[in-house]
Amino acid sequence: MKVARRHNQRQDAGTPAAIEVSIVMPCLNEAETIARCIQKAQRAAEKLGVSAEVIVADNGSTDGSAVIARELGARVVEVAHKGYGAALIGGIEAASGGFVVMGDADDSYDFGEIGPFLDRLRAGDDLVVGNRFAGGIEPGAMPWLHRWLGNPVLSRITRTFFHARVGDTHCGLRAFRKEAFERMNLRATGMEFASEMVIKASLKGMRISELPVVLHPDGRSRPPHLRTWRDGWRHLRFMLLFSPRWLFLYPGLVLLVVGAVLSALLVVGPLHVFGVRLDIHTLLVAGFLCLLGYQLVLFAVFTKIFAIREGRPVAHDARGHSRGGADGSRHADRVRELLHLDPLHRALASRRATPGSPLPATCAPRSRNARPADRRARDDRTRSRGTSSA
Repeated sequence: MKVARRHNQRQDAGTPAAIEVSIVMPCLNEAETIARCIQKAQRAAEKLGVSAEVIVADNGSTDGSAVIARELGARVVEVAHKGYGAALIGGIEAASGGFVVMGDADDSYDFGEIGPFLDRLRAGDDLVVGNRFAGGIEPGAMPWLHRWLGNPVLSRITRTFFHARVGDTHCGLRAFRKEAFERMNLRATGMEFASEMVIKASLKGMRISELPVVLHPDGRSRPPHLRTWRDGWRHLRFMLLFSPRWLFLYPGLVLLVVGAVLSALLVVGPLHVFGVRLDIHTLLVAGFLCLLGYQLVLFAVFTKIFAIREGRPVAHDARGHSRGGADGSRHADRVRELLHLDPLHRALASRRATPGSPLPATCAPRSRNARPADRRARDDRTRSRGTSSA
């Protein structure tokens, strides 16, 4: 496919202007649609009068997608690590603009509608997410299972677990500040990258807003990269790992209560329920449920302490905002006080500041042969009395 190269008028006119907006597109064999996406993004930037760059994060395309992108004047960033999230992370890190707009390169989103996203960022928002359910889904644009089960259920779980006020957490068209992206420290390399962005932005108390977008049928003749059950499980697993309350605490409390109630009912004797006799074996199972529930609750407590100790509290207030900053510091100080970690914490901090410096005496590891001063004095008195009596 041959296309005429599109010259950047601002650069041809003389000194290049500072880049305000970077439009990033992940790409893996999108030769059928990449040209339309780039041209829509370039026309939108000219219409809005913003200094913009188009970045194509190529994830190992073999169909000439990168060649087409270069001929159209886009900047191609080669990302060796495979994955939707890996491609986006590589492209966003290479972006020069203070605002970043990301969208799929399959022509399912209209890059000509990025103006309202930029307006929301200029108004102070950190992350602006598109909402396909509010904007409309054209026939054939989304499989039935994704539209009525996958996306609504996973989005609902995200709102429940993390109090993120986002109705469509998996929309591929979104915009954010570059410095906000750097604060998020995103690491997911697969499709769960979209969930991680919303979750971390919510946990860090960033300003998040939504805009309705229309989802069009993609222009590809091949199947999409998304795998329904595999990627759905990856999203759910990621959310559970980021929410120890739902992964450990609540299931542990349920098991503990069920086990305790069964034990209380069976400790006095056998129980008949709908003709079924519950006896000693059920009592053993109830004991195991109590033990398992107790262990899960402990896991929840330990993960919470670890998060506070590392300075990343994930608790929320009544309005659903994350408690960070000063509150997180007070929580960490309280945990260190309860666990007697203050001397060690100060010592480790000083060692990080001045590598090679020894630990203070209160924190240094005690030798096996070392004895406290009062014990040494008592031993010396015992030896002196033994010598005098001899």
